[in-house]
Amino acid sequence: MPEGHTIHRLALDHRDRFEGRAVRASSPQGKFAAGAALIDGQVMDTAEAHGKHLFLGFGPDRWVHIHLGLFGKLGFGGAPAPPPTDTVRLRLVGTGHHADLRGPTTCALITDAEKQAIHARLGPDPLRPDDDGARAWQRIARSRTTVAALLLDQKVIAGVGNVYRAEVLFRQGIDPYLPGRDLTRAQWDAIWADLVSLMREGVRHNRIDTVRPEHLPEAMGRPPRVDDHGGEVYVYRRAADHCHICDSEIRTADLAARNLFWCPGCQPATARRP
Repeated sequence: MPEGHTIHRLALDHRDRFEGRAVRASSPQGKFAAGAALIDGQVMDTAEAHGKHLFLGFGPDRWVHIHLGLFGKLGFGGAPAPPPTDTVRLRLVGTGHHADLRGPTTCALITDAEKQAIHARLGPDPLRPDDDGARAWQRIARSRTTVAALLLDQKVIAGVGNVYRAEVLFRQGIDPYLPGRDLTRAQWDAIWADLVSLMREGVRHNRIDTVRPEHLPEAMGRPPRVDDHGGEVYVYRRAADHCHICDSEIRTADLAARNLFWCPGCQPATARRP
């Protein structure tokens, strides 16, 4: 599932291509035909993201709400657009550009009130300028749940996925099994600040890179990472490899229904393992 930086990048890409312009909308697949008809020929006022949710605004009280889920894809191309395949849930066509949405978990036309209800149930997003970590801290500080599980709870903090979870805990030297209530406020503030920085870089480069300059392949004389997810990381999907810093073997386990990765040397145990 795409992490929050990808959705914010998609919002930026929609604004760059369609904001302030009338667009043609269609649903070749047919599942969003009624919604597409209502926005066809309308001006896209804006696009924004909150966590893993994308919102495309078309005038007062009319938003297209998109959640890609595990299998959704949203891609852009030029104009004239080629004939769409029958898997395209939503096609937008503007001057010089088109966008095709395939396989999302959600593609729905919603009102302002419905959009606000979605925001209300989500935690703060490190990439939304008006959000900060204070609201998340209120929940974390009284929770017995592990900090690794809390970071994936979109009601606690929105947009963080499995890669950012593993990497930010490594970068801060925090045991992923530490209960939230045992985390200090200083540790949480450092996690939040690091997420803001890392995820902004993710938006800028459209990929996740978490390795500090001194640990990059060229600095360490090691081979670059080869992985479908792209950038350089410390622990994510590196189980049984050796840590770039302490040479310990990276470990993995199931936590919160996702594969957790951590370094036992750089993230020493401070809580009992299950």
